[in-house]
Amino acid sequence: MIPNDNTTANLLKPSQETDWLHMDPWRVLRIQSEFVDGFGALAELGPAVSVFGSARTPRTDPDYKAARRMGRGIAKHGVAVITGGGPGIMEAANRGAALAGGKSVGLGIELPHEQGLNQWVNLGMSFRYFFVRKTMFVKYSSGVIVCPGGFGTFDEMFELLTLVQTHKVMSMPIVLYGTEYWRGLFEWLTSTVQDHGMISPLDPSLVLITDDPDEAVEVAVSRIAS
Repeated sequence: MIPNDNTTANLLKPSQETDWLHMDPWRVLRIQSEFVDGFGALAELGPAVSVFGSARTPRTDPDYKAARRMGRGIAKHGVAVITGGGPGIMEAANRGAALAGGKSVGLGIELPHEQGLNQWVNLGMSFRYFFVRKTMFVKYSSGVIVCPGGFGTFDEMFELLTLVQTHKVMSMPIVLYGTEYWRGLFEWLTSTVQDHGMISPLDPSLVLITDDPDEAVEVAVSRIAS
């Protein structure tokens, strides 16, 4: 009458099989844990501005120096700086914020050949899933500055623009730094894309494009109550 197994016995039974780690139900729990960890880490962050941009920008590049100035300017407003925590533009913004005594947040992503968070992050965590990480950027940012970058930067920018355009998030200041870099893209958007009726004539006004790092900061923090 004694059962051969039961729930507790199955739980405590030693097993060398790890296939369950790669099954979808387990992935759901892992995704859930990333959301919980992210919300827990950032819940008391306060007002913040995200700075997006390339991980490949060298320290000698003028864009690196501009991003560092932006990070410092945001911190002087008493606002946290959030980046992807990597090198390049991200490092520059974190560096500017940290050296100004501000909150310098890095939300990293696990990628092959990446070296982890840069040394200027004073509040950081790494994510396995891009979509969880991007949720943290959007949820905790009151403004965004987008510096020159590649596919990752475009992905973050267009996802944010889509959320604002469709009113899934509250409207926020979105600044693109580098007129020459972004000109071709927005000429295409305001001609080919708009002429085909794929976007509203109002949609390009969701962003401000500037070559002035200080203006980028002032616009990005403009919705944050002093």
